[in-house]
Amino acid sequence: MALPQVVTTLRTKRDEIEAHIAELRRQLAAAERDLSSVTAVLALYDLSPATQTRFPAYAHLNRLFAYGEMFKLCKIALVEAGRPLTTRELALQVIRAKRWDEGDAMLRKAVAYRLIQSLTRASLHKRIEKIGKHKNVCLWQLIE
Repeated sequence: MALPQVVTTLRTKRDEIEAHIAELRRQLAAAERDLSSVTAVLALYDLSPATQTRFPAYAHLNRLFAYGEMFKLCKIALVEAGRPLTTRELALQVIRAKRWDEGDAMLRKAVAYRLIQSLTRASLHKRIEKIGKHKNVCLWQLIE
């Protein structure tokens, strides 16, 4: 038995609409990628007072600290704590002292890596010592 003309026409129309929806979804995905790119570039160039405390996307940490400032902040944190601190705890204290976003995991990690470099150099000069590891993170204490 042959299909009625109405059923054939409706199936054809359905296929056209599905193809059109698929094309619109592809265009929407492309538009969302474009919007994401524009938003990222705006975040790099946005210099309003509300966003100045945000950590810039590709900044070098070396340029965000004055000479010796990172060790000075760590020394203050160790004195205030009165006990040895891990690299992660020191990184969090440095971020708090600079009033940066404490919730930014990538910033915490970047500061921790930079701290390891700074504190290792200070340990060569006998200003601080690494006394071991706690949960696979270095413990640091001041030399008195």
